[in-house]
Amino acid sequence: MDTAIRQIFRLFFDEEPTEAQTLTTSRGDDDFRAAFIIETDEGNKYVLKLADNDFTFPERIAVWKRTVEEYRRLGYFCPIIHTDKSGGFPIVEFSGHKCAAYVEDFAPFRPAEDRFSDDSSRNNELQENCKRDIWRMTAKVAAQYFDYTEYPSAYCLFETFCPSDKTDEVLDNALEWKAYADTLPEEFKEQTERIWRLWIDNRAALEPIYKQLPTSVFQADLNPSNILLDEDGNFVGVYDFNLCGRDVFLNYLMRENYDGFEREIGLIRAALKTACEYYRFSELEKDTALMLYRCLKPLWFSRVEELKECGNDPKAIKALLDEIEYYLTAPIDFRGYME
Repeated sequence: MDTAIRQIFRLFFDEEPTEAQTLTTSRGDDDFRAAFIIETDEGNKYVLKLADNDFTFPERIAVWKRTVEEYRRLGYFCPIIHTDKSGGFPIVEFSGHKCAAYVEDFAPFRPAEDRFSDDSSRNNELQENCKRDIWRMTAKVAAQYFDYTEYPSAYCLFETFCPSDKTDEVLDNALEWKAYADTLPEEFKEQTERIWRLWIDNRAALEPIYKQLPTSVFQADLNPSNILLDEDGNFVGVYDFNLCGRDVFLNYLMRENYDGFEREIGLIRAALKTACEYYRFSELEKDTALMLYRCLKPLWFSRVEELKECGNDPKAIKALLDEIEYYLTAPIDFRGYME
């Protein structure tokens, strides 16, 4: 075992580490991350995590720890985050980096994506079966209106998640769409400009209203690698809270449901309906849902990829632009699913 890892682990526990499995999760030079699954002489198993990036620091890890505790209080399994012996989260030297360090309990449950790693159809079935349980969890968290942090989640809108972000993710995707749309043949210029103006005008109208919508503090990364299931395939909880933070419930719920336009709308409606079991939508939320949808979805990253996939086929390009313009203007009913 690496001596540095042994020394860092001893900042947290008196137990003697006996084995360590390394998991490298870095996302480039400016986002160093490493995790170590550690077994101790007392038979316990932990995950030591080190990170050197602009959104992992002691104050933010403390928010992750609090959020884990709140999810657990609501009845969901999440690995406990441990402070060091002094009650904090130390900054340590490792592999040429100054890293924030913290330790989680090792989860006894497997993530959804690992249940049938060689059978994507069975994985998809598992994820479909637990969707409503996940929506219920999210609604329960929303209904608490947690207000213990001002750090936004990675899904934030009209603000940035970390100092290295130039814009929020939604605007970033829309700007990418616009940049590619500007390269299309001249015959599409009038329509792409009209689509862009519709999107910009809607976003501008949404911004002052959005800031009045209810918020809570969410895990904010419900992908299949973070959704935990028991041996029978039942949803039990989540882990990986490093993108968590304050967010608008409607934004979070819509962002967690994505697909082709029609199926996506069906998923959002089902999620809204399920959320009503535990959460009461305000009149402002009902009034704003369609505006928010038009901001989030028509120029999302998947639409950018679809436009690129059209290549030089004018019929395919026109069909996709027509679809995007339709969903930027269609009177889609979300209110009826929020009662």
